[in-house]
Amino acid sequence: MTNNSPDSIPLDQRRGTLPRALAVAVVVVAAATLFSLVSCSPNSDEKPAGSETASNVTLTADQRQHIRLYTVASSKYHKAIETTGVIDFDNDQATSVLAPFSGPVSRLLVSPGDQVKQGDALAVIDSPDFAAAISAYRKARATAETTRRLAAMDKDLLQHNGVARREEEQAETDAVSAEADREAALQALVSLNVDPHTIKEIQRGRPIPKIEGTIRAPIAGTVVEKLITPGELLQAGTTPCFMVADLSRVWVMAQIFDSDLGSVSLGDKAEVLTGVSSSGFPGAVTSISALVNPDTRSVVARVAVDNPKNLLKKQMYVRVRIEAHQESTGLLVPVSAVLRDDENLPFVYVVQRDGSFARQHVTLGYRSGDRYDISAGLRAGQRIVIDGALFIQFMQSQ
Repeated sequence: MTNNSPDSIPLDQRRGTLPRALAVAVVVVAAATLFSLVSCSPNSDEKPAGSETASNVTLTADQRQHIRLYTVASSKYHKAIETTGVIDFDNDQATSVLAPFSGPVSRLLVSPGDQVKQGDALAVIDSPDFAAAISAYRKARATAETTRRLAAMDKDLLQHNGVARREEEQAETDAVSAEADREAALQALVSLNVDPHTIKEIQRGRPIPKIEGTIRAPIAGTVVEKLITPGELLQAGTTPCFMVADLSRVWVMAQIFDSDLGSVSLGDKAEVLTGVSSSGFPGAVTSISALVNPDTRSVVARVAVDNPKNLLKKQMYVRVRIEAHQESTGLLVPVSAVLRDDENLPFVYVVQRDGSFARQHVTLGYRSGDRYDISAGLRAGQRIVIDGALFIQFMQSQ
């Protein structure tokens, strides 16, 4: 049996084996130590996250000549709301013309866009209502004259004891009733727009030729809609025939959202901007709706606008700028002072006591023209860079 213990190995062989084993062990330990050092130590080219912070920037005297500073102070301003709106007629100066009588349309006398005066003829209707109204008026006149004559006779007979007082009183009542019917019949002719000359001819008892009904303009303005055609049968009081509107003034229905609602009030000045004119149309807020539109979640503010050249048309989309008459107060800084960092957060450069410039993040509020209202991040009296801030940002990034 062979003995493999170290004691059985010759001395000269053991001297060669031990150095080799020791060398292998040293190599293994060294490799493990090196791997541990490499895996645990940070890369010399990388910096720990968050270790880099923006330091203040100091400029030379020559460099400072190319920047401009601004001292933050409380300022008063008027908020301006910019939104969209839709043109509508001024409903106080526009009316839908309904057919005052029934019958087929005989002739149309106007077209959309025509200017009309109050009382101008718009259309002619072949209406049987006129014959019935004239006949009723003739009968009412004749009855009123007869009953009045009988009442006068009974009054004379009463004085001579020819009739009883009760009969005389009844005759007077009949006369008054007949005269009331006559006045009602006359008003029916007037409501049908019968010519006054024709009414006088009827009162004189003269024969009247066939009368055609005439639809007339109730107000002066522009015929903006024609809703009937020749031959169409009209129903009195229900069929819309025309829309006449005074276009010298229109309404703009502006959409006001929750965030701006507190800045709009009655009487605020407004300006309507369109693509048809290089200049705006001045106006004023005349009404604010009490209801919220469930589709847009907005409130309608009505702006009355003068329209001297009739450039503003119904259903036209426009931009509206409403300036609040109530003053607001805030820390206003020029827009040029505000920059954005890598996370798109706004900041400004503030002058420090030692003359250096430091970033200071701010919260932007309302923008008034070319100025921001800073709602947080600045205080009155601080000096900020408003011209040359980009140069300081470049210096800080070096």
